Amino acid sequence: MSRFLPADHSKGDERTIGGYAAVHARPAAFDARDGLSYSVEILADRTDAPEGAYGAFFLFIQWKRFGEQGVAGHLETPFLAFGHDASSAKAALGAMPVEEVQRILDAMLVEREEEAREAARRAVEHDDWDDEMTA
Repeated sequence: MSRFLPADHSKGDERTIGGYAAVHARPAAFDARDGLSYSVEILADRTDAPEGAYGAFFLFIQWKRFGEQGVAGHLETPFLAFGHDASSAKAALGAMPVEEVQRILDAMLVEREEEAREAARRAVEHDDWDDEMTA
C-alpha cells in the first residue's frame, strides 16, 4: 500500500540525487529515453582503486511497462565516487545533481542501443557468410 509522505526539505537538497532520496523518503525515478521508467539507488562496494577503499555506483532498476508490477531489468554504472568507507563513498556520489544522473542513465541506454545494433549487424553478416559457404 502506498502512502503520501510530504517532502521534508530539512533533510537535504532535493536537486542532488542523495538529497532527493532524503527529502522525499524514496529513490528518485526517471522516464528514460527508451520510454521506460527507472528508479535509482546509490550502492557502494570495496575496491582496490587508489582513490579510496570503497567505490559508489548507481543501480538503475527498470520497471515493467505492462502487466503485473515488477522489475524488468537493471543497469549498473562503474564506480563513480570513492571514499574511505561505504558511507563516505555514497555521500560523495549522492552530491551529484539529479539532472546529471538522468544524463548518465540516458548515455548508458544509448550505449546499450548501439551494442544491440552492432550485434544485429554482426549476426546478419554471419548469416550472409553462412549462406555463401553453403551455396
